[in-house]
Amino acid sequence: MQLKNFAILLSSAILLASCNLFKKKPEQSDVTGWNYNDKNMGGYQVARTQEQASGPGLVFVQGGTFTMGQTEEDVMGDWNNIPRRVTVPSFYIDRTEVANVHYREYIHWLNRIFDPEADPMNRQIMDAALPDTLVWRSELSYNEPLVEYYFRHPGYNNYPVVGVTWRQAHDFCLWRSDRVNEGILMKKGYVAKQGLQGQQQENNFTTKSYLLGLYQAQPGKEATSKKNPLKTPQGTPRTTVTMEDGLLLPDYRLPFEAEWEYAAYGYINQNPRPSTKEGKRGEELVSNKQVYPWAQNVNGLRETKHGSWQGQFLANFKRGSGDNAGVAGGLNDRAVYTAEVRSFYPNGFGIYNMAGNVSEWVADVFRPLTLLDADDVSPYRGNKFMKLYKNEDGEAEIDSTGRVKMEAVTDEESRNRRNYQRGNVINFLDGDSLSQASYGYGITTLISDKSRVYKGGSWNDRAYWLSPGTRRYMEEDHASSQVGFRCAMDRMGSPEGNKRKTGNFFKTKKQKR
Repeated sequence: MQLKNFAILLSSAILLASCNLFKKKPEQSDVTGWNYNDKNMGGYQVARTQEQASGPGLVFVQGGTFTMGQTEEDVMGDWNNIPRRVTVPSFYIDRTEVANVHYREYIHWLNRIFDPEADPMNRQIMDAALPDTLVWRSELSYNEPLVEYYFRHPGYNNYPVVGVTWRQAHDFCLWRSDRVNEGILMKKGYVAKQGLQGQQQENNFTTKSYLLGLYQAQPGKEATSKKNPLKTPQGTPRTTVTMEDGLLLPDYRLPFEAEWEYAAYGYINQNPRPSTKEGKRGEELVSNKQVYPWAQNVNGLRETKHGSWQGQFLANFKRGSGDNAGVAGGLNDRAVYTAEVRSFYPNGFGIYNMAGNVSEWVADVFRPLTLLDADDVSPYRGNKFMKLYKNEDGEAEIDSTGRVKMEAVTDEESRNRRNYQRGNVINFLDGDSLSQASYGYGITTLISDKSRVYKGGSWNDRAYWLSPGTRRYMEEDHASSQVGFRCAMDRMGSPEGNKRKTGNFFKTKKQKR
């Protein structure tokens, strides 16, 4: 009996010891030693390290160094894409071009929130968002069916949207950011789905207004539950999410020119393919001067272990004068105009139609010599620095569409900074007084501060424009039947992707005491 009692006591002791052994110690601050997420030690909440989720429609593009610009003879004589070695940080980009069905979803949301029947002023918002279907018209061709049906007919659902200005594409990215983050909060239970019904005009969810407390969302079940992992400093459930919680995604936006061009080449698929294992990683494997997105050698051919695809069109473009499709019974690209956004073979990153189909808007303002002037890392021209607008009481406000009001950074408040001295630097080194260059728009040039770059060839372009290094421009309030767009997103965390390290790690030596 005593032996039995002793065994029970021993097993109980072992069980208690094991519980203490496997009990996770609270995470502590390296600078104060105080516990994180402990209401008894200040309640400072730090999210468990979370990787950035990939937003809907996006693929991860691991950044790196490449030679941006010209790859072939400059047949146009523009000399606006001088080769330049630059580095692009990792980012995300849409797998496909934005399609008609996607853009119609945007129009549907606008019509629901800004009902023209409820307020005549809303008609202006709707009209400003609609694509210009008249871009299909031409003086000497019959394209009226496309004017009437291309954007609306379900037969064209998955074809790239065209007739969209740069400004409209930019606004679509803003809308998409808010809908994706609102969807995340609903799925996680922090925002109630019923709250969607009450959204009208200025009372609609935007990520920035939500984070600033200017939009009060109806809390969901998770937000009010005792199991809610988000806590106030007092340890009670927190009903609002912050960016520090790691749930919300960064904004969708138009890709920068360097990003778009880098993504188009799909360098990750070069042979030998870089290894992800530590100690066996690839180094300087990029094959510069590649001509087309699908190529694995400089001649533009794509060889595979199953044979080659020589003789088949790998992009939707015009082979020569009058040849937009080939002959009946052997259509070369099977498309007279545009093709579905998932047609043709994706490049090394898994991205479709980075050459042909439609050219695409990018974020940059066009200047001929930007490639010479821009920074080595993440080159971009188009910065017009903004700040949060605050009223006389020092409070942020929203406008009539529900967006948080922003205002331009002035030269006066930038004057004493070391990294920039002006708020609007679109013309920096190329068009400002220091550069001694000027752009007399409409007099000596067609270039202005509204000139935006678009990249890639279209269904109506010759092969020369299929090279990612080529670049053209158009005014941001103009549109074309040959220009569409896709969105991008910043990458937070490791440049090699989720569950990857940042920096090189070495074994630490024990310090002698």
